[in-house]
Amino acid sequence: MRQKRILLGLVAIVGLLAFFFILLFVINQYVSRSGSPKFAFRDKIAVVEIRGVITQSLGVIEELHQYDDDEAVKAIILRIDSPGGGVGPSQEIHREVLKIKTNKKKKVITSMGSVAASGGYYVASASDLIVANPGTITGSIGVLMEFTNIEELFKKIGIKGVVMKSGEHKDIGSPFREMTPEEKRLIQSVIDNVHQQFIQAVAEGRKMDRSKVAQVADGRILTGEQAKQLGLVDQLGNLQDAIDTAAKMVGIEGKPVVLYPKRRFSLLELLVEGVTEAILSALSEKGVQLNYRLQP
Repeated sequence: MRQKRILLGLVAIVGLLAFFFILLFVINQYVSRSGSPKFAFRDKIAVVEIRGVITQSLGVIEELHQYDDDEAVKAIILRIDSPGGGVGPSQEIHREVLKIKTNKKKKVITSMGSVAASGGYYVASASDLIVANPGTITGSIGVLMEFTNIEELFKKIGIKGVVMKSGEHKDIGSPFREMTPEEKRLIQSVIDNVHQQFIQAVAEGRKMDRSKVAQVADGRILTGEQAKQLGLVDQLGNLQDAIDTAAKMVGIEGKPVVLYPKRRFSLLELLVEGVTEAILSALSEKGVQLNYRLQP
């Protein structure tokens, strides 16, 4: 009899714990930081964050798809606080924003934080409207590719690198030797091509003359105020200003329901995400790849 009571007690405890975790999951899924439930019947505005070095696009694209499929979400705000990053992920996010605009179902507005430069600006250029703080660091329209040459160091410590390759240019950018003039020409042609892609994307997104964009596409950084004067930004303001503007653009009356990025309850998840982002950022900076990134 006593064992049966103990068993029933354990079952009750397990049941309460299961209920507690289910409740947390529901809160995590349906409640935003503002306390606005996702199942509210009013029209909504969703905020998608792009923070830090852009090393991958999957998470942002998933959020964009989620809100694009939600008929109650009338506008999406890209909150960008990024110095840029890899060309590939920046272009992938940019393309998804263009798809949402092409459907003409929702408006996409960019709100720039402290920094929205290079790849961050590349993504922003696809949106319907860009809002920046006067002191936001933006611009940096350019392409970066970095190499390290340790040939002289190896000579001093008596190490010689040996590379076996299938073609003349397969080890282009090798740290064991100086790059040849032909290799430099090939790399420069790649950089120039990707740079032209950047200029074209900005010209089309901002509806600007291509030559006008090219004049400031030399990698220079700009403040939000300077960018507005050049036509690269539409208006000055903070995130709340972007929200208010988005509400007006889609005809939402009164205070809109805003879906912020969901709060994370798991400390382990936060730690893993932080470590992963740090590793990917380090690899991105050390690796040989094309970057739309602000050079520190």
